[in-house]
Amino acid sequence: MDAKICGIKDPKTLSYLINHNCPPKYIGFITNYPQSKRYLEYKNLKQLINVDKKGINFVSVLVNPSEENLENIQGLNFDYYQLYDVSPKKTKLIKDKYKIKIITALTIKNIKDVEEYKNYQNISEIILFDGKGYEKSASFDHKLLNNVPTFINKMLAGNIQYNDNLDKYKKITDIIDISGSLETAGDKDISKINIFLNNINNIKNENKKKNPINRPT
Repeated sequence: MDAKICGIKDPKTLSYLINHNCPPKYIGFITNYPQSKRYLEYKNLKQLINVDKKGINFVSVLVNPSEENLENIQGLNFDYYQLYDVSPKKTKLIKDKYKIKIITALTIKNIKDVEEYKNYQNISEIILFDGKGYEKSASFDHKLLNNVPTFINKMLAGNIQYNDNLDKYKKITDIIDISGSLETAGDKDISKINIFLNNINNIKNENKKKNPINRPT
């Protein structure tokens, strides 16, 4: 299981994540959604992410981006675009034009919403199953994901807590995406981030013990 921490907006938190002993595999930045308190204006975004990522994937979080949005960010230090409310056809056009990896974000209320992944599975590298409400991080019934095939690279978000027992998510997702529960009084809380990243790392270590690499004797 890997971690994505979303909604980073200040250099101190970003530096902490990049240099953590168990860094997240993905870090997300709110790029074109001013309704979110984690939104970054272009000038601040460009300055913030102009750093050595040390192998971490930077993700631009975009809600139905306009052509102007996409043109503005095309030269920035991103590895993935995370797209909300974008049709499969437009997703493919964005991927091909900007030579970028795609996380398709689906907001889930019922099984019909889940089944939408089928329209993106041959386009997107990762399918994110999120709750309704965007930045409000609403929860949904995770059992709805039980029949999503294991070959789909799945990311899970939606009211997941930093100190949850993450073991319960192992069978339904490959990546945990978390933001709001890592905050105190509206800002990212280093102590909560540390607990979450260490929990993810503990699961990785447990899996390594259960599934050791076979070595010749």
